[in-house]
Amino acid sequence: MADVNRGNRPLSPHLTIYKPQLNSITSILVRITGNAMLVSAILVVWWMMAAASGPDYFATIDGLITSFIGDLVMTLSVLGLWYHALGGLRHLIWDTGRGLDVETADRMGWGMIIGSVALTFLTIIAV
Repeated sequence: MADVNRGNRPLSPHLTIYKPQLNSITSILVRITGNAMLVSAILVVWWMMAAASGPDYFATIDGLITSFIGDLVMTLSVLGLWYHALGGLRHLIWDTGRGLDVETADRMGWGMIIGSVALTFLTIIAV
């Protein structure tokens, strides 16, 4: 049967009434960091290929990777790696049927954010 009110209803969830939640933002960021790590992997492979190509080309690429911008990109890559790894752990916990209530999911979201920053800091100090 045709719905006569179909044209009068807003789309669900409508963008004007949707409130982003921590769980949705952290989920989106896991996807973004996964794609960003692909770019970081390409940079690392480029650096290794330059090392195999010869000392002049390696010096050029190494200078780029170890510059301020390169250090910033690699630091953000480590942050993305830790964030993505903690997001994977969160999903493993969810796969067991635990932590699916809103309060626990929010705590795990904050744990991902704070944990990834802390682990990035520890990684940078260790290196």
